[in-house]
Amino acid sequence: MLENIHSPEDLKKLPENKLKLLAQEIRDEIISVTSRKGGHVSPNLGVVELSIALHRVFDSPKDKIIFDVSHQCYTHKLLTGRNNEKFENLRQSDGISGFCNRKESRYDAFGAGHAGTALSAALGFAVARDRNKSDENVIAVVGDAALTNGVSLEALNNISTTTKKLIVVLNDNKMSIAKNVGAISKHLNNIITNPYYNRLYSDMNDFLKKILGDSAVEVNERIHKGVKGLMLPSSFFENCGMLYVGPIDGHDIPTLEKYLEFCKNADKPIILHILTKKGKGLPAAEMNPEKFHGASPYNIQTGESLSSDKTIPNYQDVFGKALLKYAKADKKIVGITAAMASGTGLSFMKNELPDQFYDVGIAEEHAVVFAAGLSCEGIKPVVAIYSTFMQRAVDCAMHDVCLQNLPVVFCMDRAGLSPNDGATHHGLFDIAMLRPLPNAVLMQPSNEDELADMLWTALHTKAPTFIRYPRGKAEGVKIKDQPQLLDIGKAKTLRESDGHVCIWALGNMVAEAQKVAQAIEDECGVKVGVVDARFIKPLDEELLAKDAKENKAIVTIEDHVVSGGFGSAVAEALMRNNISTHVEMIGWPDEFIPHGSSVADIRARHGLSTQQITERVKALIK
Repeated sequence: MLENIHSPEDLKKLPENKLKLLAQEIRDEIISVTSRKGGHVSPNLGVVELSIALHRVFDSPKDKIIFDVSHQCYTHKLLTGRNNEKFENLRQSDGISGFCNRKESRYDAFGAGHAGTALSAALGFAVARDRNKSDENVIAVVGDAALTNGVSLEALNNISTTTKKLIVVLNDNKMSIAKNVGAISKHLNNIITNPYYNRLYSDMNDFLKKILGDSAVEVNERIHKGVKGLMLPSSFFENCGMLYVGPIDGHDIPTLEKYLEFCKNADKPIILHILTKKGKGLPAAEMNPEKFHGASPYNIQTGESLSSDKTIPNYQDVFGKALLKYAKADKKIVGITAAMASGTGLSFMKNELPDQFYDVGIAEEHAVVFAAGLSCEGIKPVVAIYSTFMQRAVDCAMHDVCLQNLPVVFCMDRAGLSPNDGATHHGLFDIAMLRPLPNAVLMQPSNEDELADMLWTALHTKAPTFIRYPRGKAEGVKIKDQPQLLDIGKAKTLRESDGHVCIWALGNMVAEAQKVAQAIEDECGVKVGVVDARFIKPLDEELLAKDAKENKAIVTIEDHVVSGGFGSAVAEALMRNNISTHVEMIGWPDEFIPHGSSVADIRARHGLSTQQITERVKALIK
């Protein structure tokens, strides 16, 4: 059936008794493609039935369906003309995105990639509808984890006073990426564990409507608020002015359709609470939904990753194991994550030192200010956070950490490309955002041993420190038993030049610089200098001035946008020192970089392959 569905209109023609089979076909397709291409497996397998019901009840694209994060949009894409060969190229170069994307389809009402945006965006759509005097429905699909995000709470505070009609579907799977934490999660569990009230309310409404009509339902609404106050803690949602309905089975399509129809006809903001199972239909994902939140290609039967080289560790694991080692020797060290223990490498600390580990949920701003408070009292907080999520907490890093010069350590994974996820997840802007902050120390290691040294150095530095490093495999360098304290702001010369060009490379681009230098020496007989910059701020201005005076050009290479990045810092430093040596800045252009099949492919498309960089340096020499 799936191959014959090209729009929601085709879906609506299917008889109800075929929908269960369609759901299985969709699950099979998602599992087949993600097992070969990777992707967000667990979130998508959990919302298959919900996505079918939404597109049968509502009239997309007129009605606006807005997914929070939108990492659960695969079924939505399959039902809106992006199946067959389009879905086969999911998250690949020139293929469709793994998230909703307004440029990709008119059915994608709002693009996303980070948590907590759906309620605010949906409220914007609803108010625009009210002002335009149109009649479309606006539906926000929000995971229970998104409610721990401050933006969601800000939106909830404004919904009832801003619009009279908005539908929120609360997809409750008791998970964010990891298991949910905190008071809001407990509140939802309290609601779930009171089935008697929910059954009573639903049955009473049906009875009253049949016997006495719609007016009696309104009376029951007032009664049920009082009853709920006796049976449950004060309803969080109804205190926000929204009618709460549920919880219901999120895998029962007829029930979903019935309740969505009720929501469609409601005359006030309403929240439909559904219960789903993350990873449903793939045993490996059901047993380990965190691992399969965002998975690389995997074996369907065993769930094992198909990664070819398991001898070289991932940077996140290098960080996690180093922090665990240091924290075992110093109880003042604590690790903080915003729902990303596994993805950041903090799962090692979570498992072995749970008393020194804090998961604050999807609340990056809180994580940073929480760390600032800990630091004030002599604790040594290490905030493990993706570069792309650090963007959300830059104000807190400035106002609460750097302004007070607090020794908080930030370890920013995914600095650089996150190839399959695309623009919402590339970590290409952190240097430009953090470099202007007074008191900040910014560094990037060129290999895993240097990462261990930098973490050790950061823990002994009485200033805010930021360490950025890329996603995926490290360089295969042996890590010393005893880490080294680095001299803050000191670079390391790896190759001497013969007076033509010296490359100042940052982090994972040091290996590329070495290849470029060797290729030019082999081909042209010219010795190109290479420096492992290590520190973005403070820069090693003494060595930089020396190299600039001894060479005709300085080349900077970074896995970051050129605007405001490492190369800009080098050019500014030379200008301050009245040195006019030409600076050739090589990095990402001033644009949002799309997703692609691999780092190598995306770099080649933007002039950043080893060969392309080599040609630019050769042109300078000539």
